[in-house]
Amino acid sequence: MKEATASSTQLLRQINSDALLRYALQEGIFTAGSAMDATGLTRATVLGVCDGLVDAGWLEEVTDGDIAARTNKGRPARRYQLREEAGVVVGLDAGESHLTAMVADLRGRELGKRRLGIDSHLLGRAGRGVRAQELVSRALEDAGCDAGDVLVTVVGVPAPVDVDGMSPGGGEFWTLMNSGFAPLLPGTVVVENDANLAAIAEQAQEPSANVATLLSGERFGAGLIVDGRLMRGSRGGAGEMRFLGAVDNKLVPDEGGSDGLGALARKWARARIHAYDGPTVLRQVPEAGIKAEDVFDAARRGDPFAMDIIARLGERLARIAVVLSSLLDIERVVIAGGIARAIEPVLEHARSLLPTDSGLPVPALVASRLGAEAVVRGAVESALARIRQEPTSFHPRAARS
Repeated sequence: MKEATASSTQLLRQINSDALLRYALQEGIFTAGSAMDATGLTRATVLGVCDGLVDAGWLEEVTDGDIAARTNKGRPARRYQLREEAGVVVGLDAGESHLTAMVADLRGRELGKRRLGIDSHLLGRAGRGVRAQELVSRALEDAGCDAGDVLVTVVGVPAPVDVDGMSPGGGEFWTLMNSGFAPLLPGTVVVENDANLAAIAEQAQEPSANVATLLSGERFGAGLIVDGRLMRGSRGGAGEMRFLGAVDNKLVPDEGGSDGLGALARKWARARIHAYDGPTVLRQVPEAGIKAEDVFDAARRGDPFAMDIIARLGERLARIAVVLSSLLDIERVVIAGGIARAIEPVLEHARSLLPTDSGLPVPALVASRLGAEAVVRGAVESALARIRQEPTSFHPRAARS
């Protein structure tokens, strides 16, 4: 009986500590009174829990004597704040051709960031892991931190990922992308699909109950929020858009498979410019050096060759948006990733093609404001969400001597 009572008391203490620490994670300096209002706990409980969190290294008591912090009775109120040195989180966008690492404090403020171009196929799994480890170490140095400060690291990879951080077997590309990062990176390491992280970042910017966030640079992938919840699937395959590469695909028939809009703009321009007999500014660029941004920029300037490619990309995007809207009642489709800053010409054409006679609302097509940072910022947000969920399951960094 005594053991059961002790266990219940310990559980209640943890629940109270988690509730108060969640409040501290989103507040600046706070008093016991404001914490009481936010958590519903009694004054005695709040003060006791705060003392425990100070001892644990999560909080620090503020004692600057600010007269504004006095109670109505004239006694100075005890004030607390999250201890800034308690820890940091790391987000890592581990793409096929780049790595981006971001270090943030426990309120999500960026402290350091590094980016590196890579050739994953040349590096292999082991090389990707080593490069990621090196890049995270440099970002931590930029932030004035070290590996011991990291509570959570979240890694985004271009592969389906289940709840255990594993990708389905049988896919050589997926195995390469999900390169076994956990033993190499600091803190609790979580691996997640990159499009899912982009969707999490977009939700933090502009919450929406039903939205598809499309990463559409080299490959198409969708992070799906339906009824306010992230869709994953039993093997992490929700949003993988595999139907685009299906043989005799009738839904999105234009060739291109699961290539993203950026990859298709580049490939179509390079493959067809030699056969095009009209004027185009893209001939000023070496054929092998044409990039998607070159195509989009030329289209904005009225180049007919580029505008034809934009039209084809817009038709493809419109069909994909209709499929997502029809199957999942998606209200908004967000194009994220590095391609987002140049994608507006494609979006304009796609909007003009969406059906308006079906009796159902058409989804809004918009470009992400996060650009190339969508995945890494989603990784940071995901790391913070894990800490907020059960903060006392993590151990804050002890004060440096």
